[in-house]
Amino acid sequence: YPSGNLAIIVAQKKKCRVCIVQEDKPSYAEIQAIFKSDGRSTCYYPNGTVWIYMSIQGGQYLDQAGSRVRRWTWPKSIVSPGPHVPLRPIFISLNQHVGVRILGQDKIAVSFLAMGRQAKFNVGTKVQVSNVSQLPPPAPLSEDELLLLAFRVRILRLFDRLRGCLNFPSSEQWDKLKPPAYLITQTLKILQLCTSSNISDELRSSIRAITHA
Repeated sequence: YPSGNLAIIVAQKKKCRVCIVQEDKPSYAEIQAIFKSDGRSTCYYPNGTVWIYMSIQGGQYLDQAGSRVRRWTWPKSIVSPGPHVPLRPIFISLNQHVGVRILGQDKIAVSFLAMGRQAKFNVGTKVQVSNVSQLPPPAPLSEDELLLLAFRVRILRLFDRLRGCLNFPSSEQWDKLKPPAYLITQTLKILQLCTSSNISDELRSSIRAITHA
């Protein structure tokens, strides 16, 4: 930092590489972010709570109260807890001089800007997993996320039915139309998630009604 305090540490031991961002303090500096070459990374708010967490499956973005703001899965992730959720680009500032840009699993950059000069560190990686049993268990979906997935399928079903009505104006043909295979698959996945999640029977019945409406 311009103060002379250490800002970023990059260390490597054998095949493991770690990039650590520290706060601007002369001693007892807290870690603001840590990026590992095994695909696990964490960014922290100034108060120490987790801001962003990433694994070989995907990532989560949390607010300062610890509530999940968004989540995503990496393309071609081996294990996914539900339908694939693409990443929307993320840009955050850890402090006045250090920022993080997340565009993909192998496109994660830490940028340092001070006194008109800039340095960038590519901390993204593509992790190849040979043993699925080595994967950490996927984070469970919250009740709100399950409801959003159910409403998403319902909306897609309505759009599909609307296309069918436009293509076949005769009402006699409407009941013969079946939803496309991908919607049936997504519906089954959501119902499987409801079965494996710790939610109430009332919510499980509501989700079933939404997806089959």
